[in-house]
Amino acid sequence: MTSAELPAPYGEGAAPSTPAREATAPAPAPAETKPAGRIRIHHLQQAKDQGRHFAMLTAYDQYAAQVFDEAGIELLLIGDSAANNVLGHATTLPITLDEMILFSRAVSRATTRALVVADLPFGSYEVSPQQAVESSVRLLKEGLVHAVKMEGGADYADTVRALVRAGIPVMAHIGFTPQSEHALGGYRVQGRGEALQRIVDDAVALADAGAFCVLMEMVPAETANAVDAAVRVPTIGIGAGPGTTGQVLVWQDMAGLRGGRQAKFVKQYADVRSVLSNAARAYAEDVRAGTFPGPEHTF
Repeated sequence: MTSAELPAPYGEGAAPSTPAREATAPAPAPAETKPAGRIRIHHLQQAKDQGRHFAMLTAYDQYAAQVFDEAGIELLLIGDSAANNVLGHATTLPITLDEMILFSRAVSRATTRALVVADLPFGSYEVSPQQAVESSVRLLKEGLVHAVKMEGGADYADTVRALVRAGIPVMAHIGFTPQSEHALGGYRVQGRGEALQRIVDDAVALADAGAFCVLMEMVPAETANAVDAAVRVPTIGIGAGPGTTGQVLVWQDMAGLRGGRQAKFVKQYADVRSVLSNAARAYAEDVRAGTFPGPEHTF
């Protein structure tokens, strides 16, 4: 979102031209206030209880994290989507726990307000609840995150319980789960028709096991609404309609950095790709023409 540019304030000692104008001038809008301190899990629960919404974006480096944190984004996700949005892989599957920790540490160090969540990557939790605890401990201890996100349905309820017992907050991820794309037959909407109840059952089982939030990806709005009504905890949607407590997007999609065809659920709020491309071309032209560096850039 871009904010309109406000007129410059009156100069020192200056005043409106007439008292009448001063008397009829509209009062300035109150400055936006933001909660002091770090966003915590109970703040998200308060949003659900009070019918408010919150925003979540992915982040993988310090500068994006800092910008989003200062913009008031409540949650930042170090997604395993770093695999195909940063590292150049075709899917999320190849990214390792060590790589996730590296990205997580960069994001966590750059924030002061947002709740920072990291994905458990493929292969780091499926073997056993113990493996999940060990991997999550590393994300919190070395990656400095505040919570982990784990893909999977009701079959992973025992894993959620083990994590919660270890003091690790868990965000559940159901619906389309990218780590299972081969088993699901590709990127396909989940929870249609009779499959709606399965998604609801997954959400209830994971929330009952202690998940503080349920994220749903690529499910019909009707299904997401049913889940949101069935669980007390907040819900987050990506391609799940407007009925969830929060929304999440991959930041490169949201800001228009990634080229090519966008998913139906993506709204592009900027065209960062064109801005960077134009800047790079202008820089190259200046270098080739010998106009950069100029005297003002030279010691």
